[in-house]
Amino acid sequence: IKLKNVSFTFNNTIKDPVYILDNISLNIPKGDYISIIGDNGLGKSTLIRLLLGFLKPTKGDISLNTKNIGYVSQKKESYTSGFPITVEELISSYAKIKKAYTKTIVEETLKLVSLESKRKELVSDLSGGQYQKLLISRSLIGNPDILILDEPSTGVDVSSQTEIYSFLKKLNTEKKLTIIAVEHNLDAAITNSTNIFHVANSKGHLCSPENYIREFKGGNK
Repeated sequence: IKLKNVSFTFNNTIKDPVYILDNISLNIPKGDYISIIGDNGLGKSTLIRLLLGFLKPTKGDISLNTKNIGYVSQKKESYTSGFPITVEELISSYAKIKKAYTKTIVEETLKLVSLESKRKELVSDLSGGQYQKLLISRSLIGNPDILILDEPSTGVDVSSQTEIYSFLKKLNTEKKLTIIAVEHNLDAAITNSTNIFHVANSKGHLCSPENYIREFKGGNK
């Protein structure tokens, strides 16, 4: 993934627009685990939407060497509010959309996150942690080259957070899956990431977890 001098604004028709992201350049090699951090409302989710193609850069270029991307959004989907769909129905329908359906896809997908026993349950009856693990496993259908997550630990209990981050780290280190995650969980970002991309004042700064601790958490910036 390469971003070259990427800027974005929602007001590109006015003379001096305010840029949410301004002149961002970033290279993400295959197999990296990048955590995008920064205060709320400063462009983290906008950057994700640009990578996914939901938005187009106002200036600059974004190039990805694959279109096979798994995505786990932060927004809760309608079936968590009582829509009557079971866990296996959710997996099956998504696999069919991805043209990756097989007779064993449900079992294989749920086994990844130890949710086999929840196969017949309604999605709306799952706990926050179970639901998030389900969404992550679903996003892996079709063997994506890149997995993008928007705040994967939001609304998840501590025990499930540990399981989720352990699973993501395993995918990254053993399967060499490129992972990009918008994070508010700084400890998880520091522990799991190969690099951290800090967004502030419409700019971005890439650093290792060790340098982030020294430069930002240490109060130097």
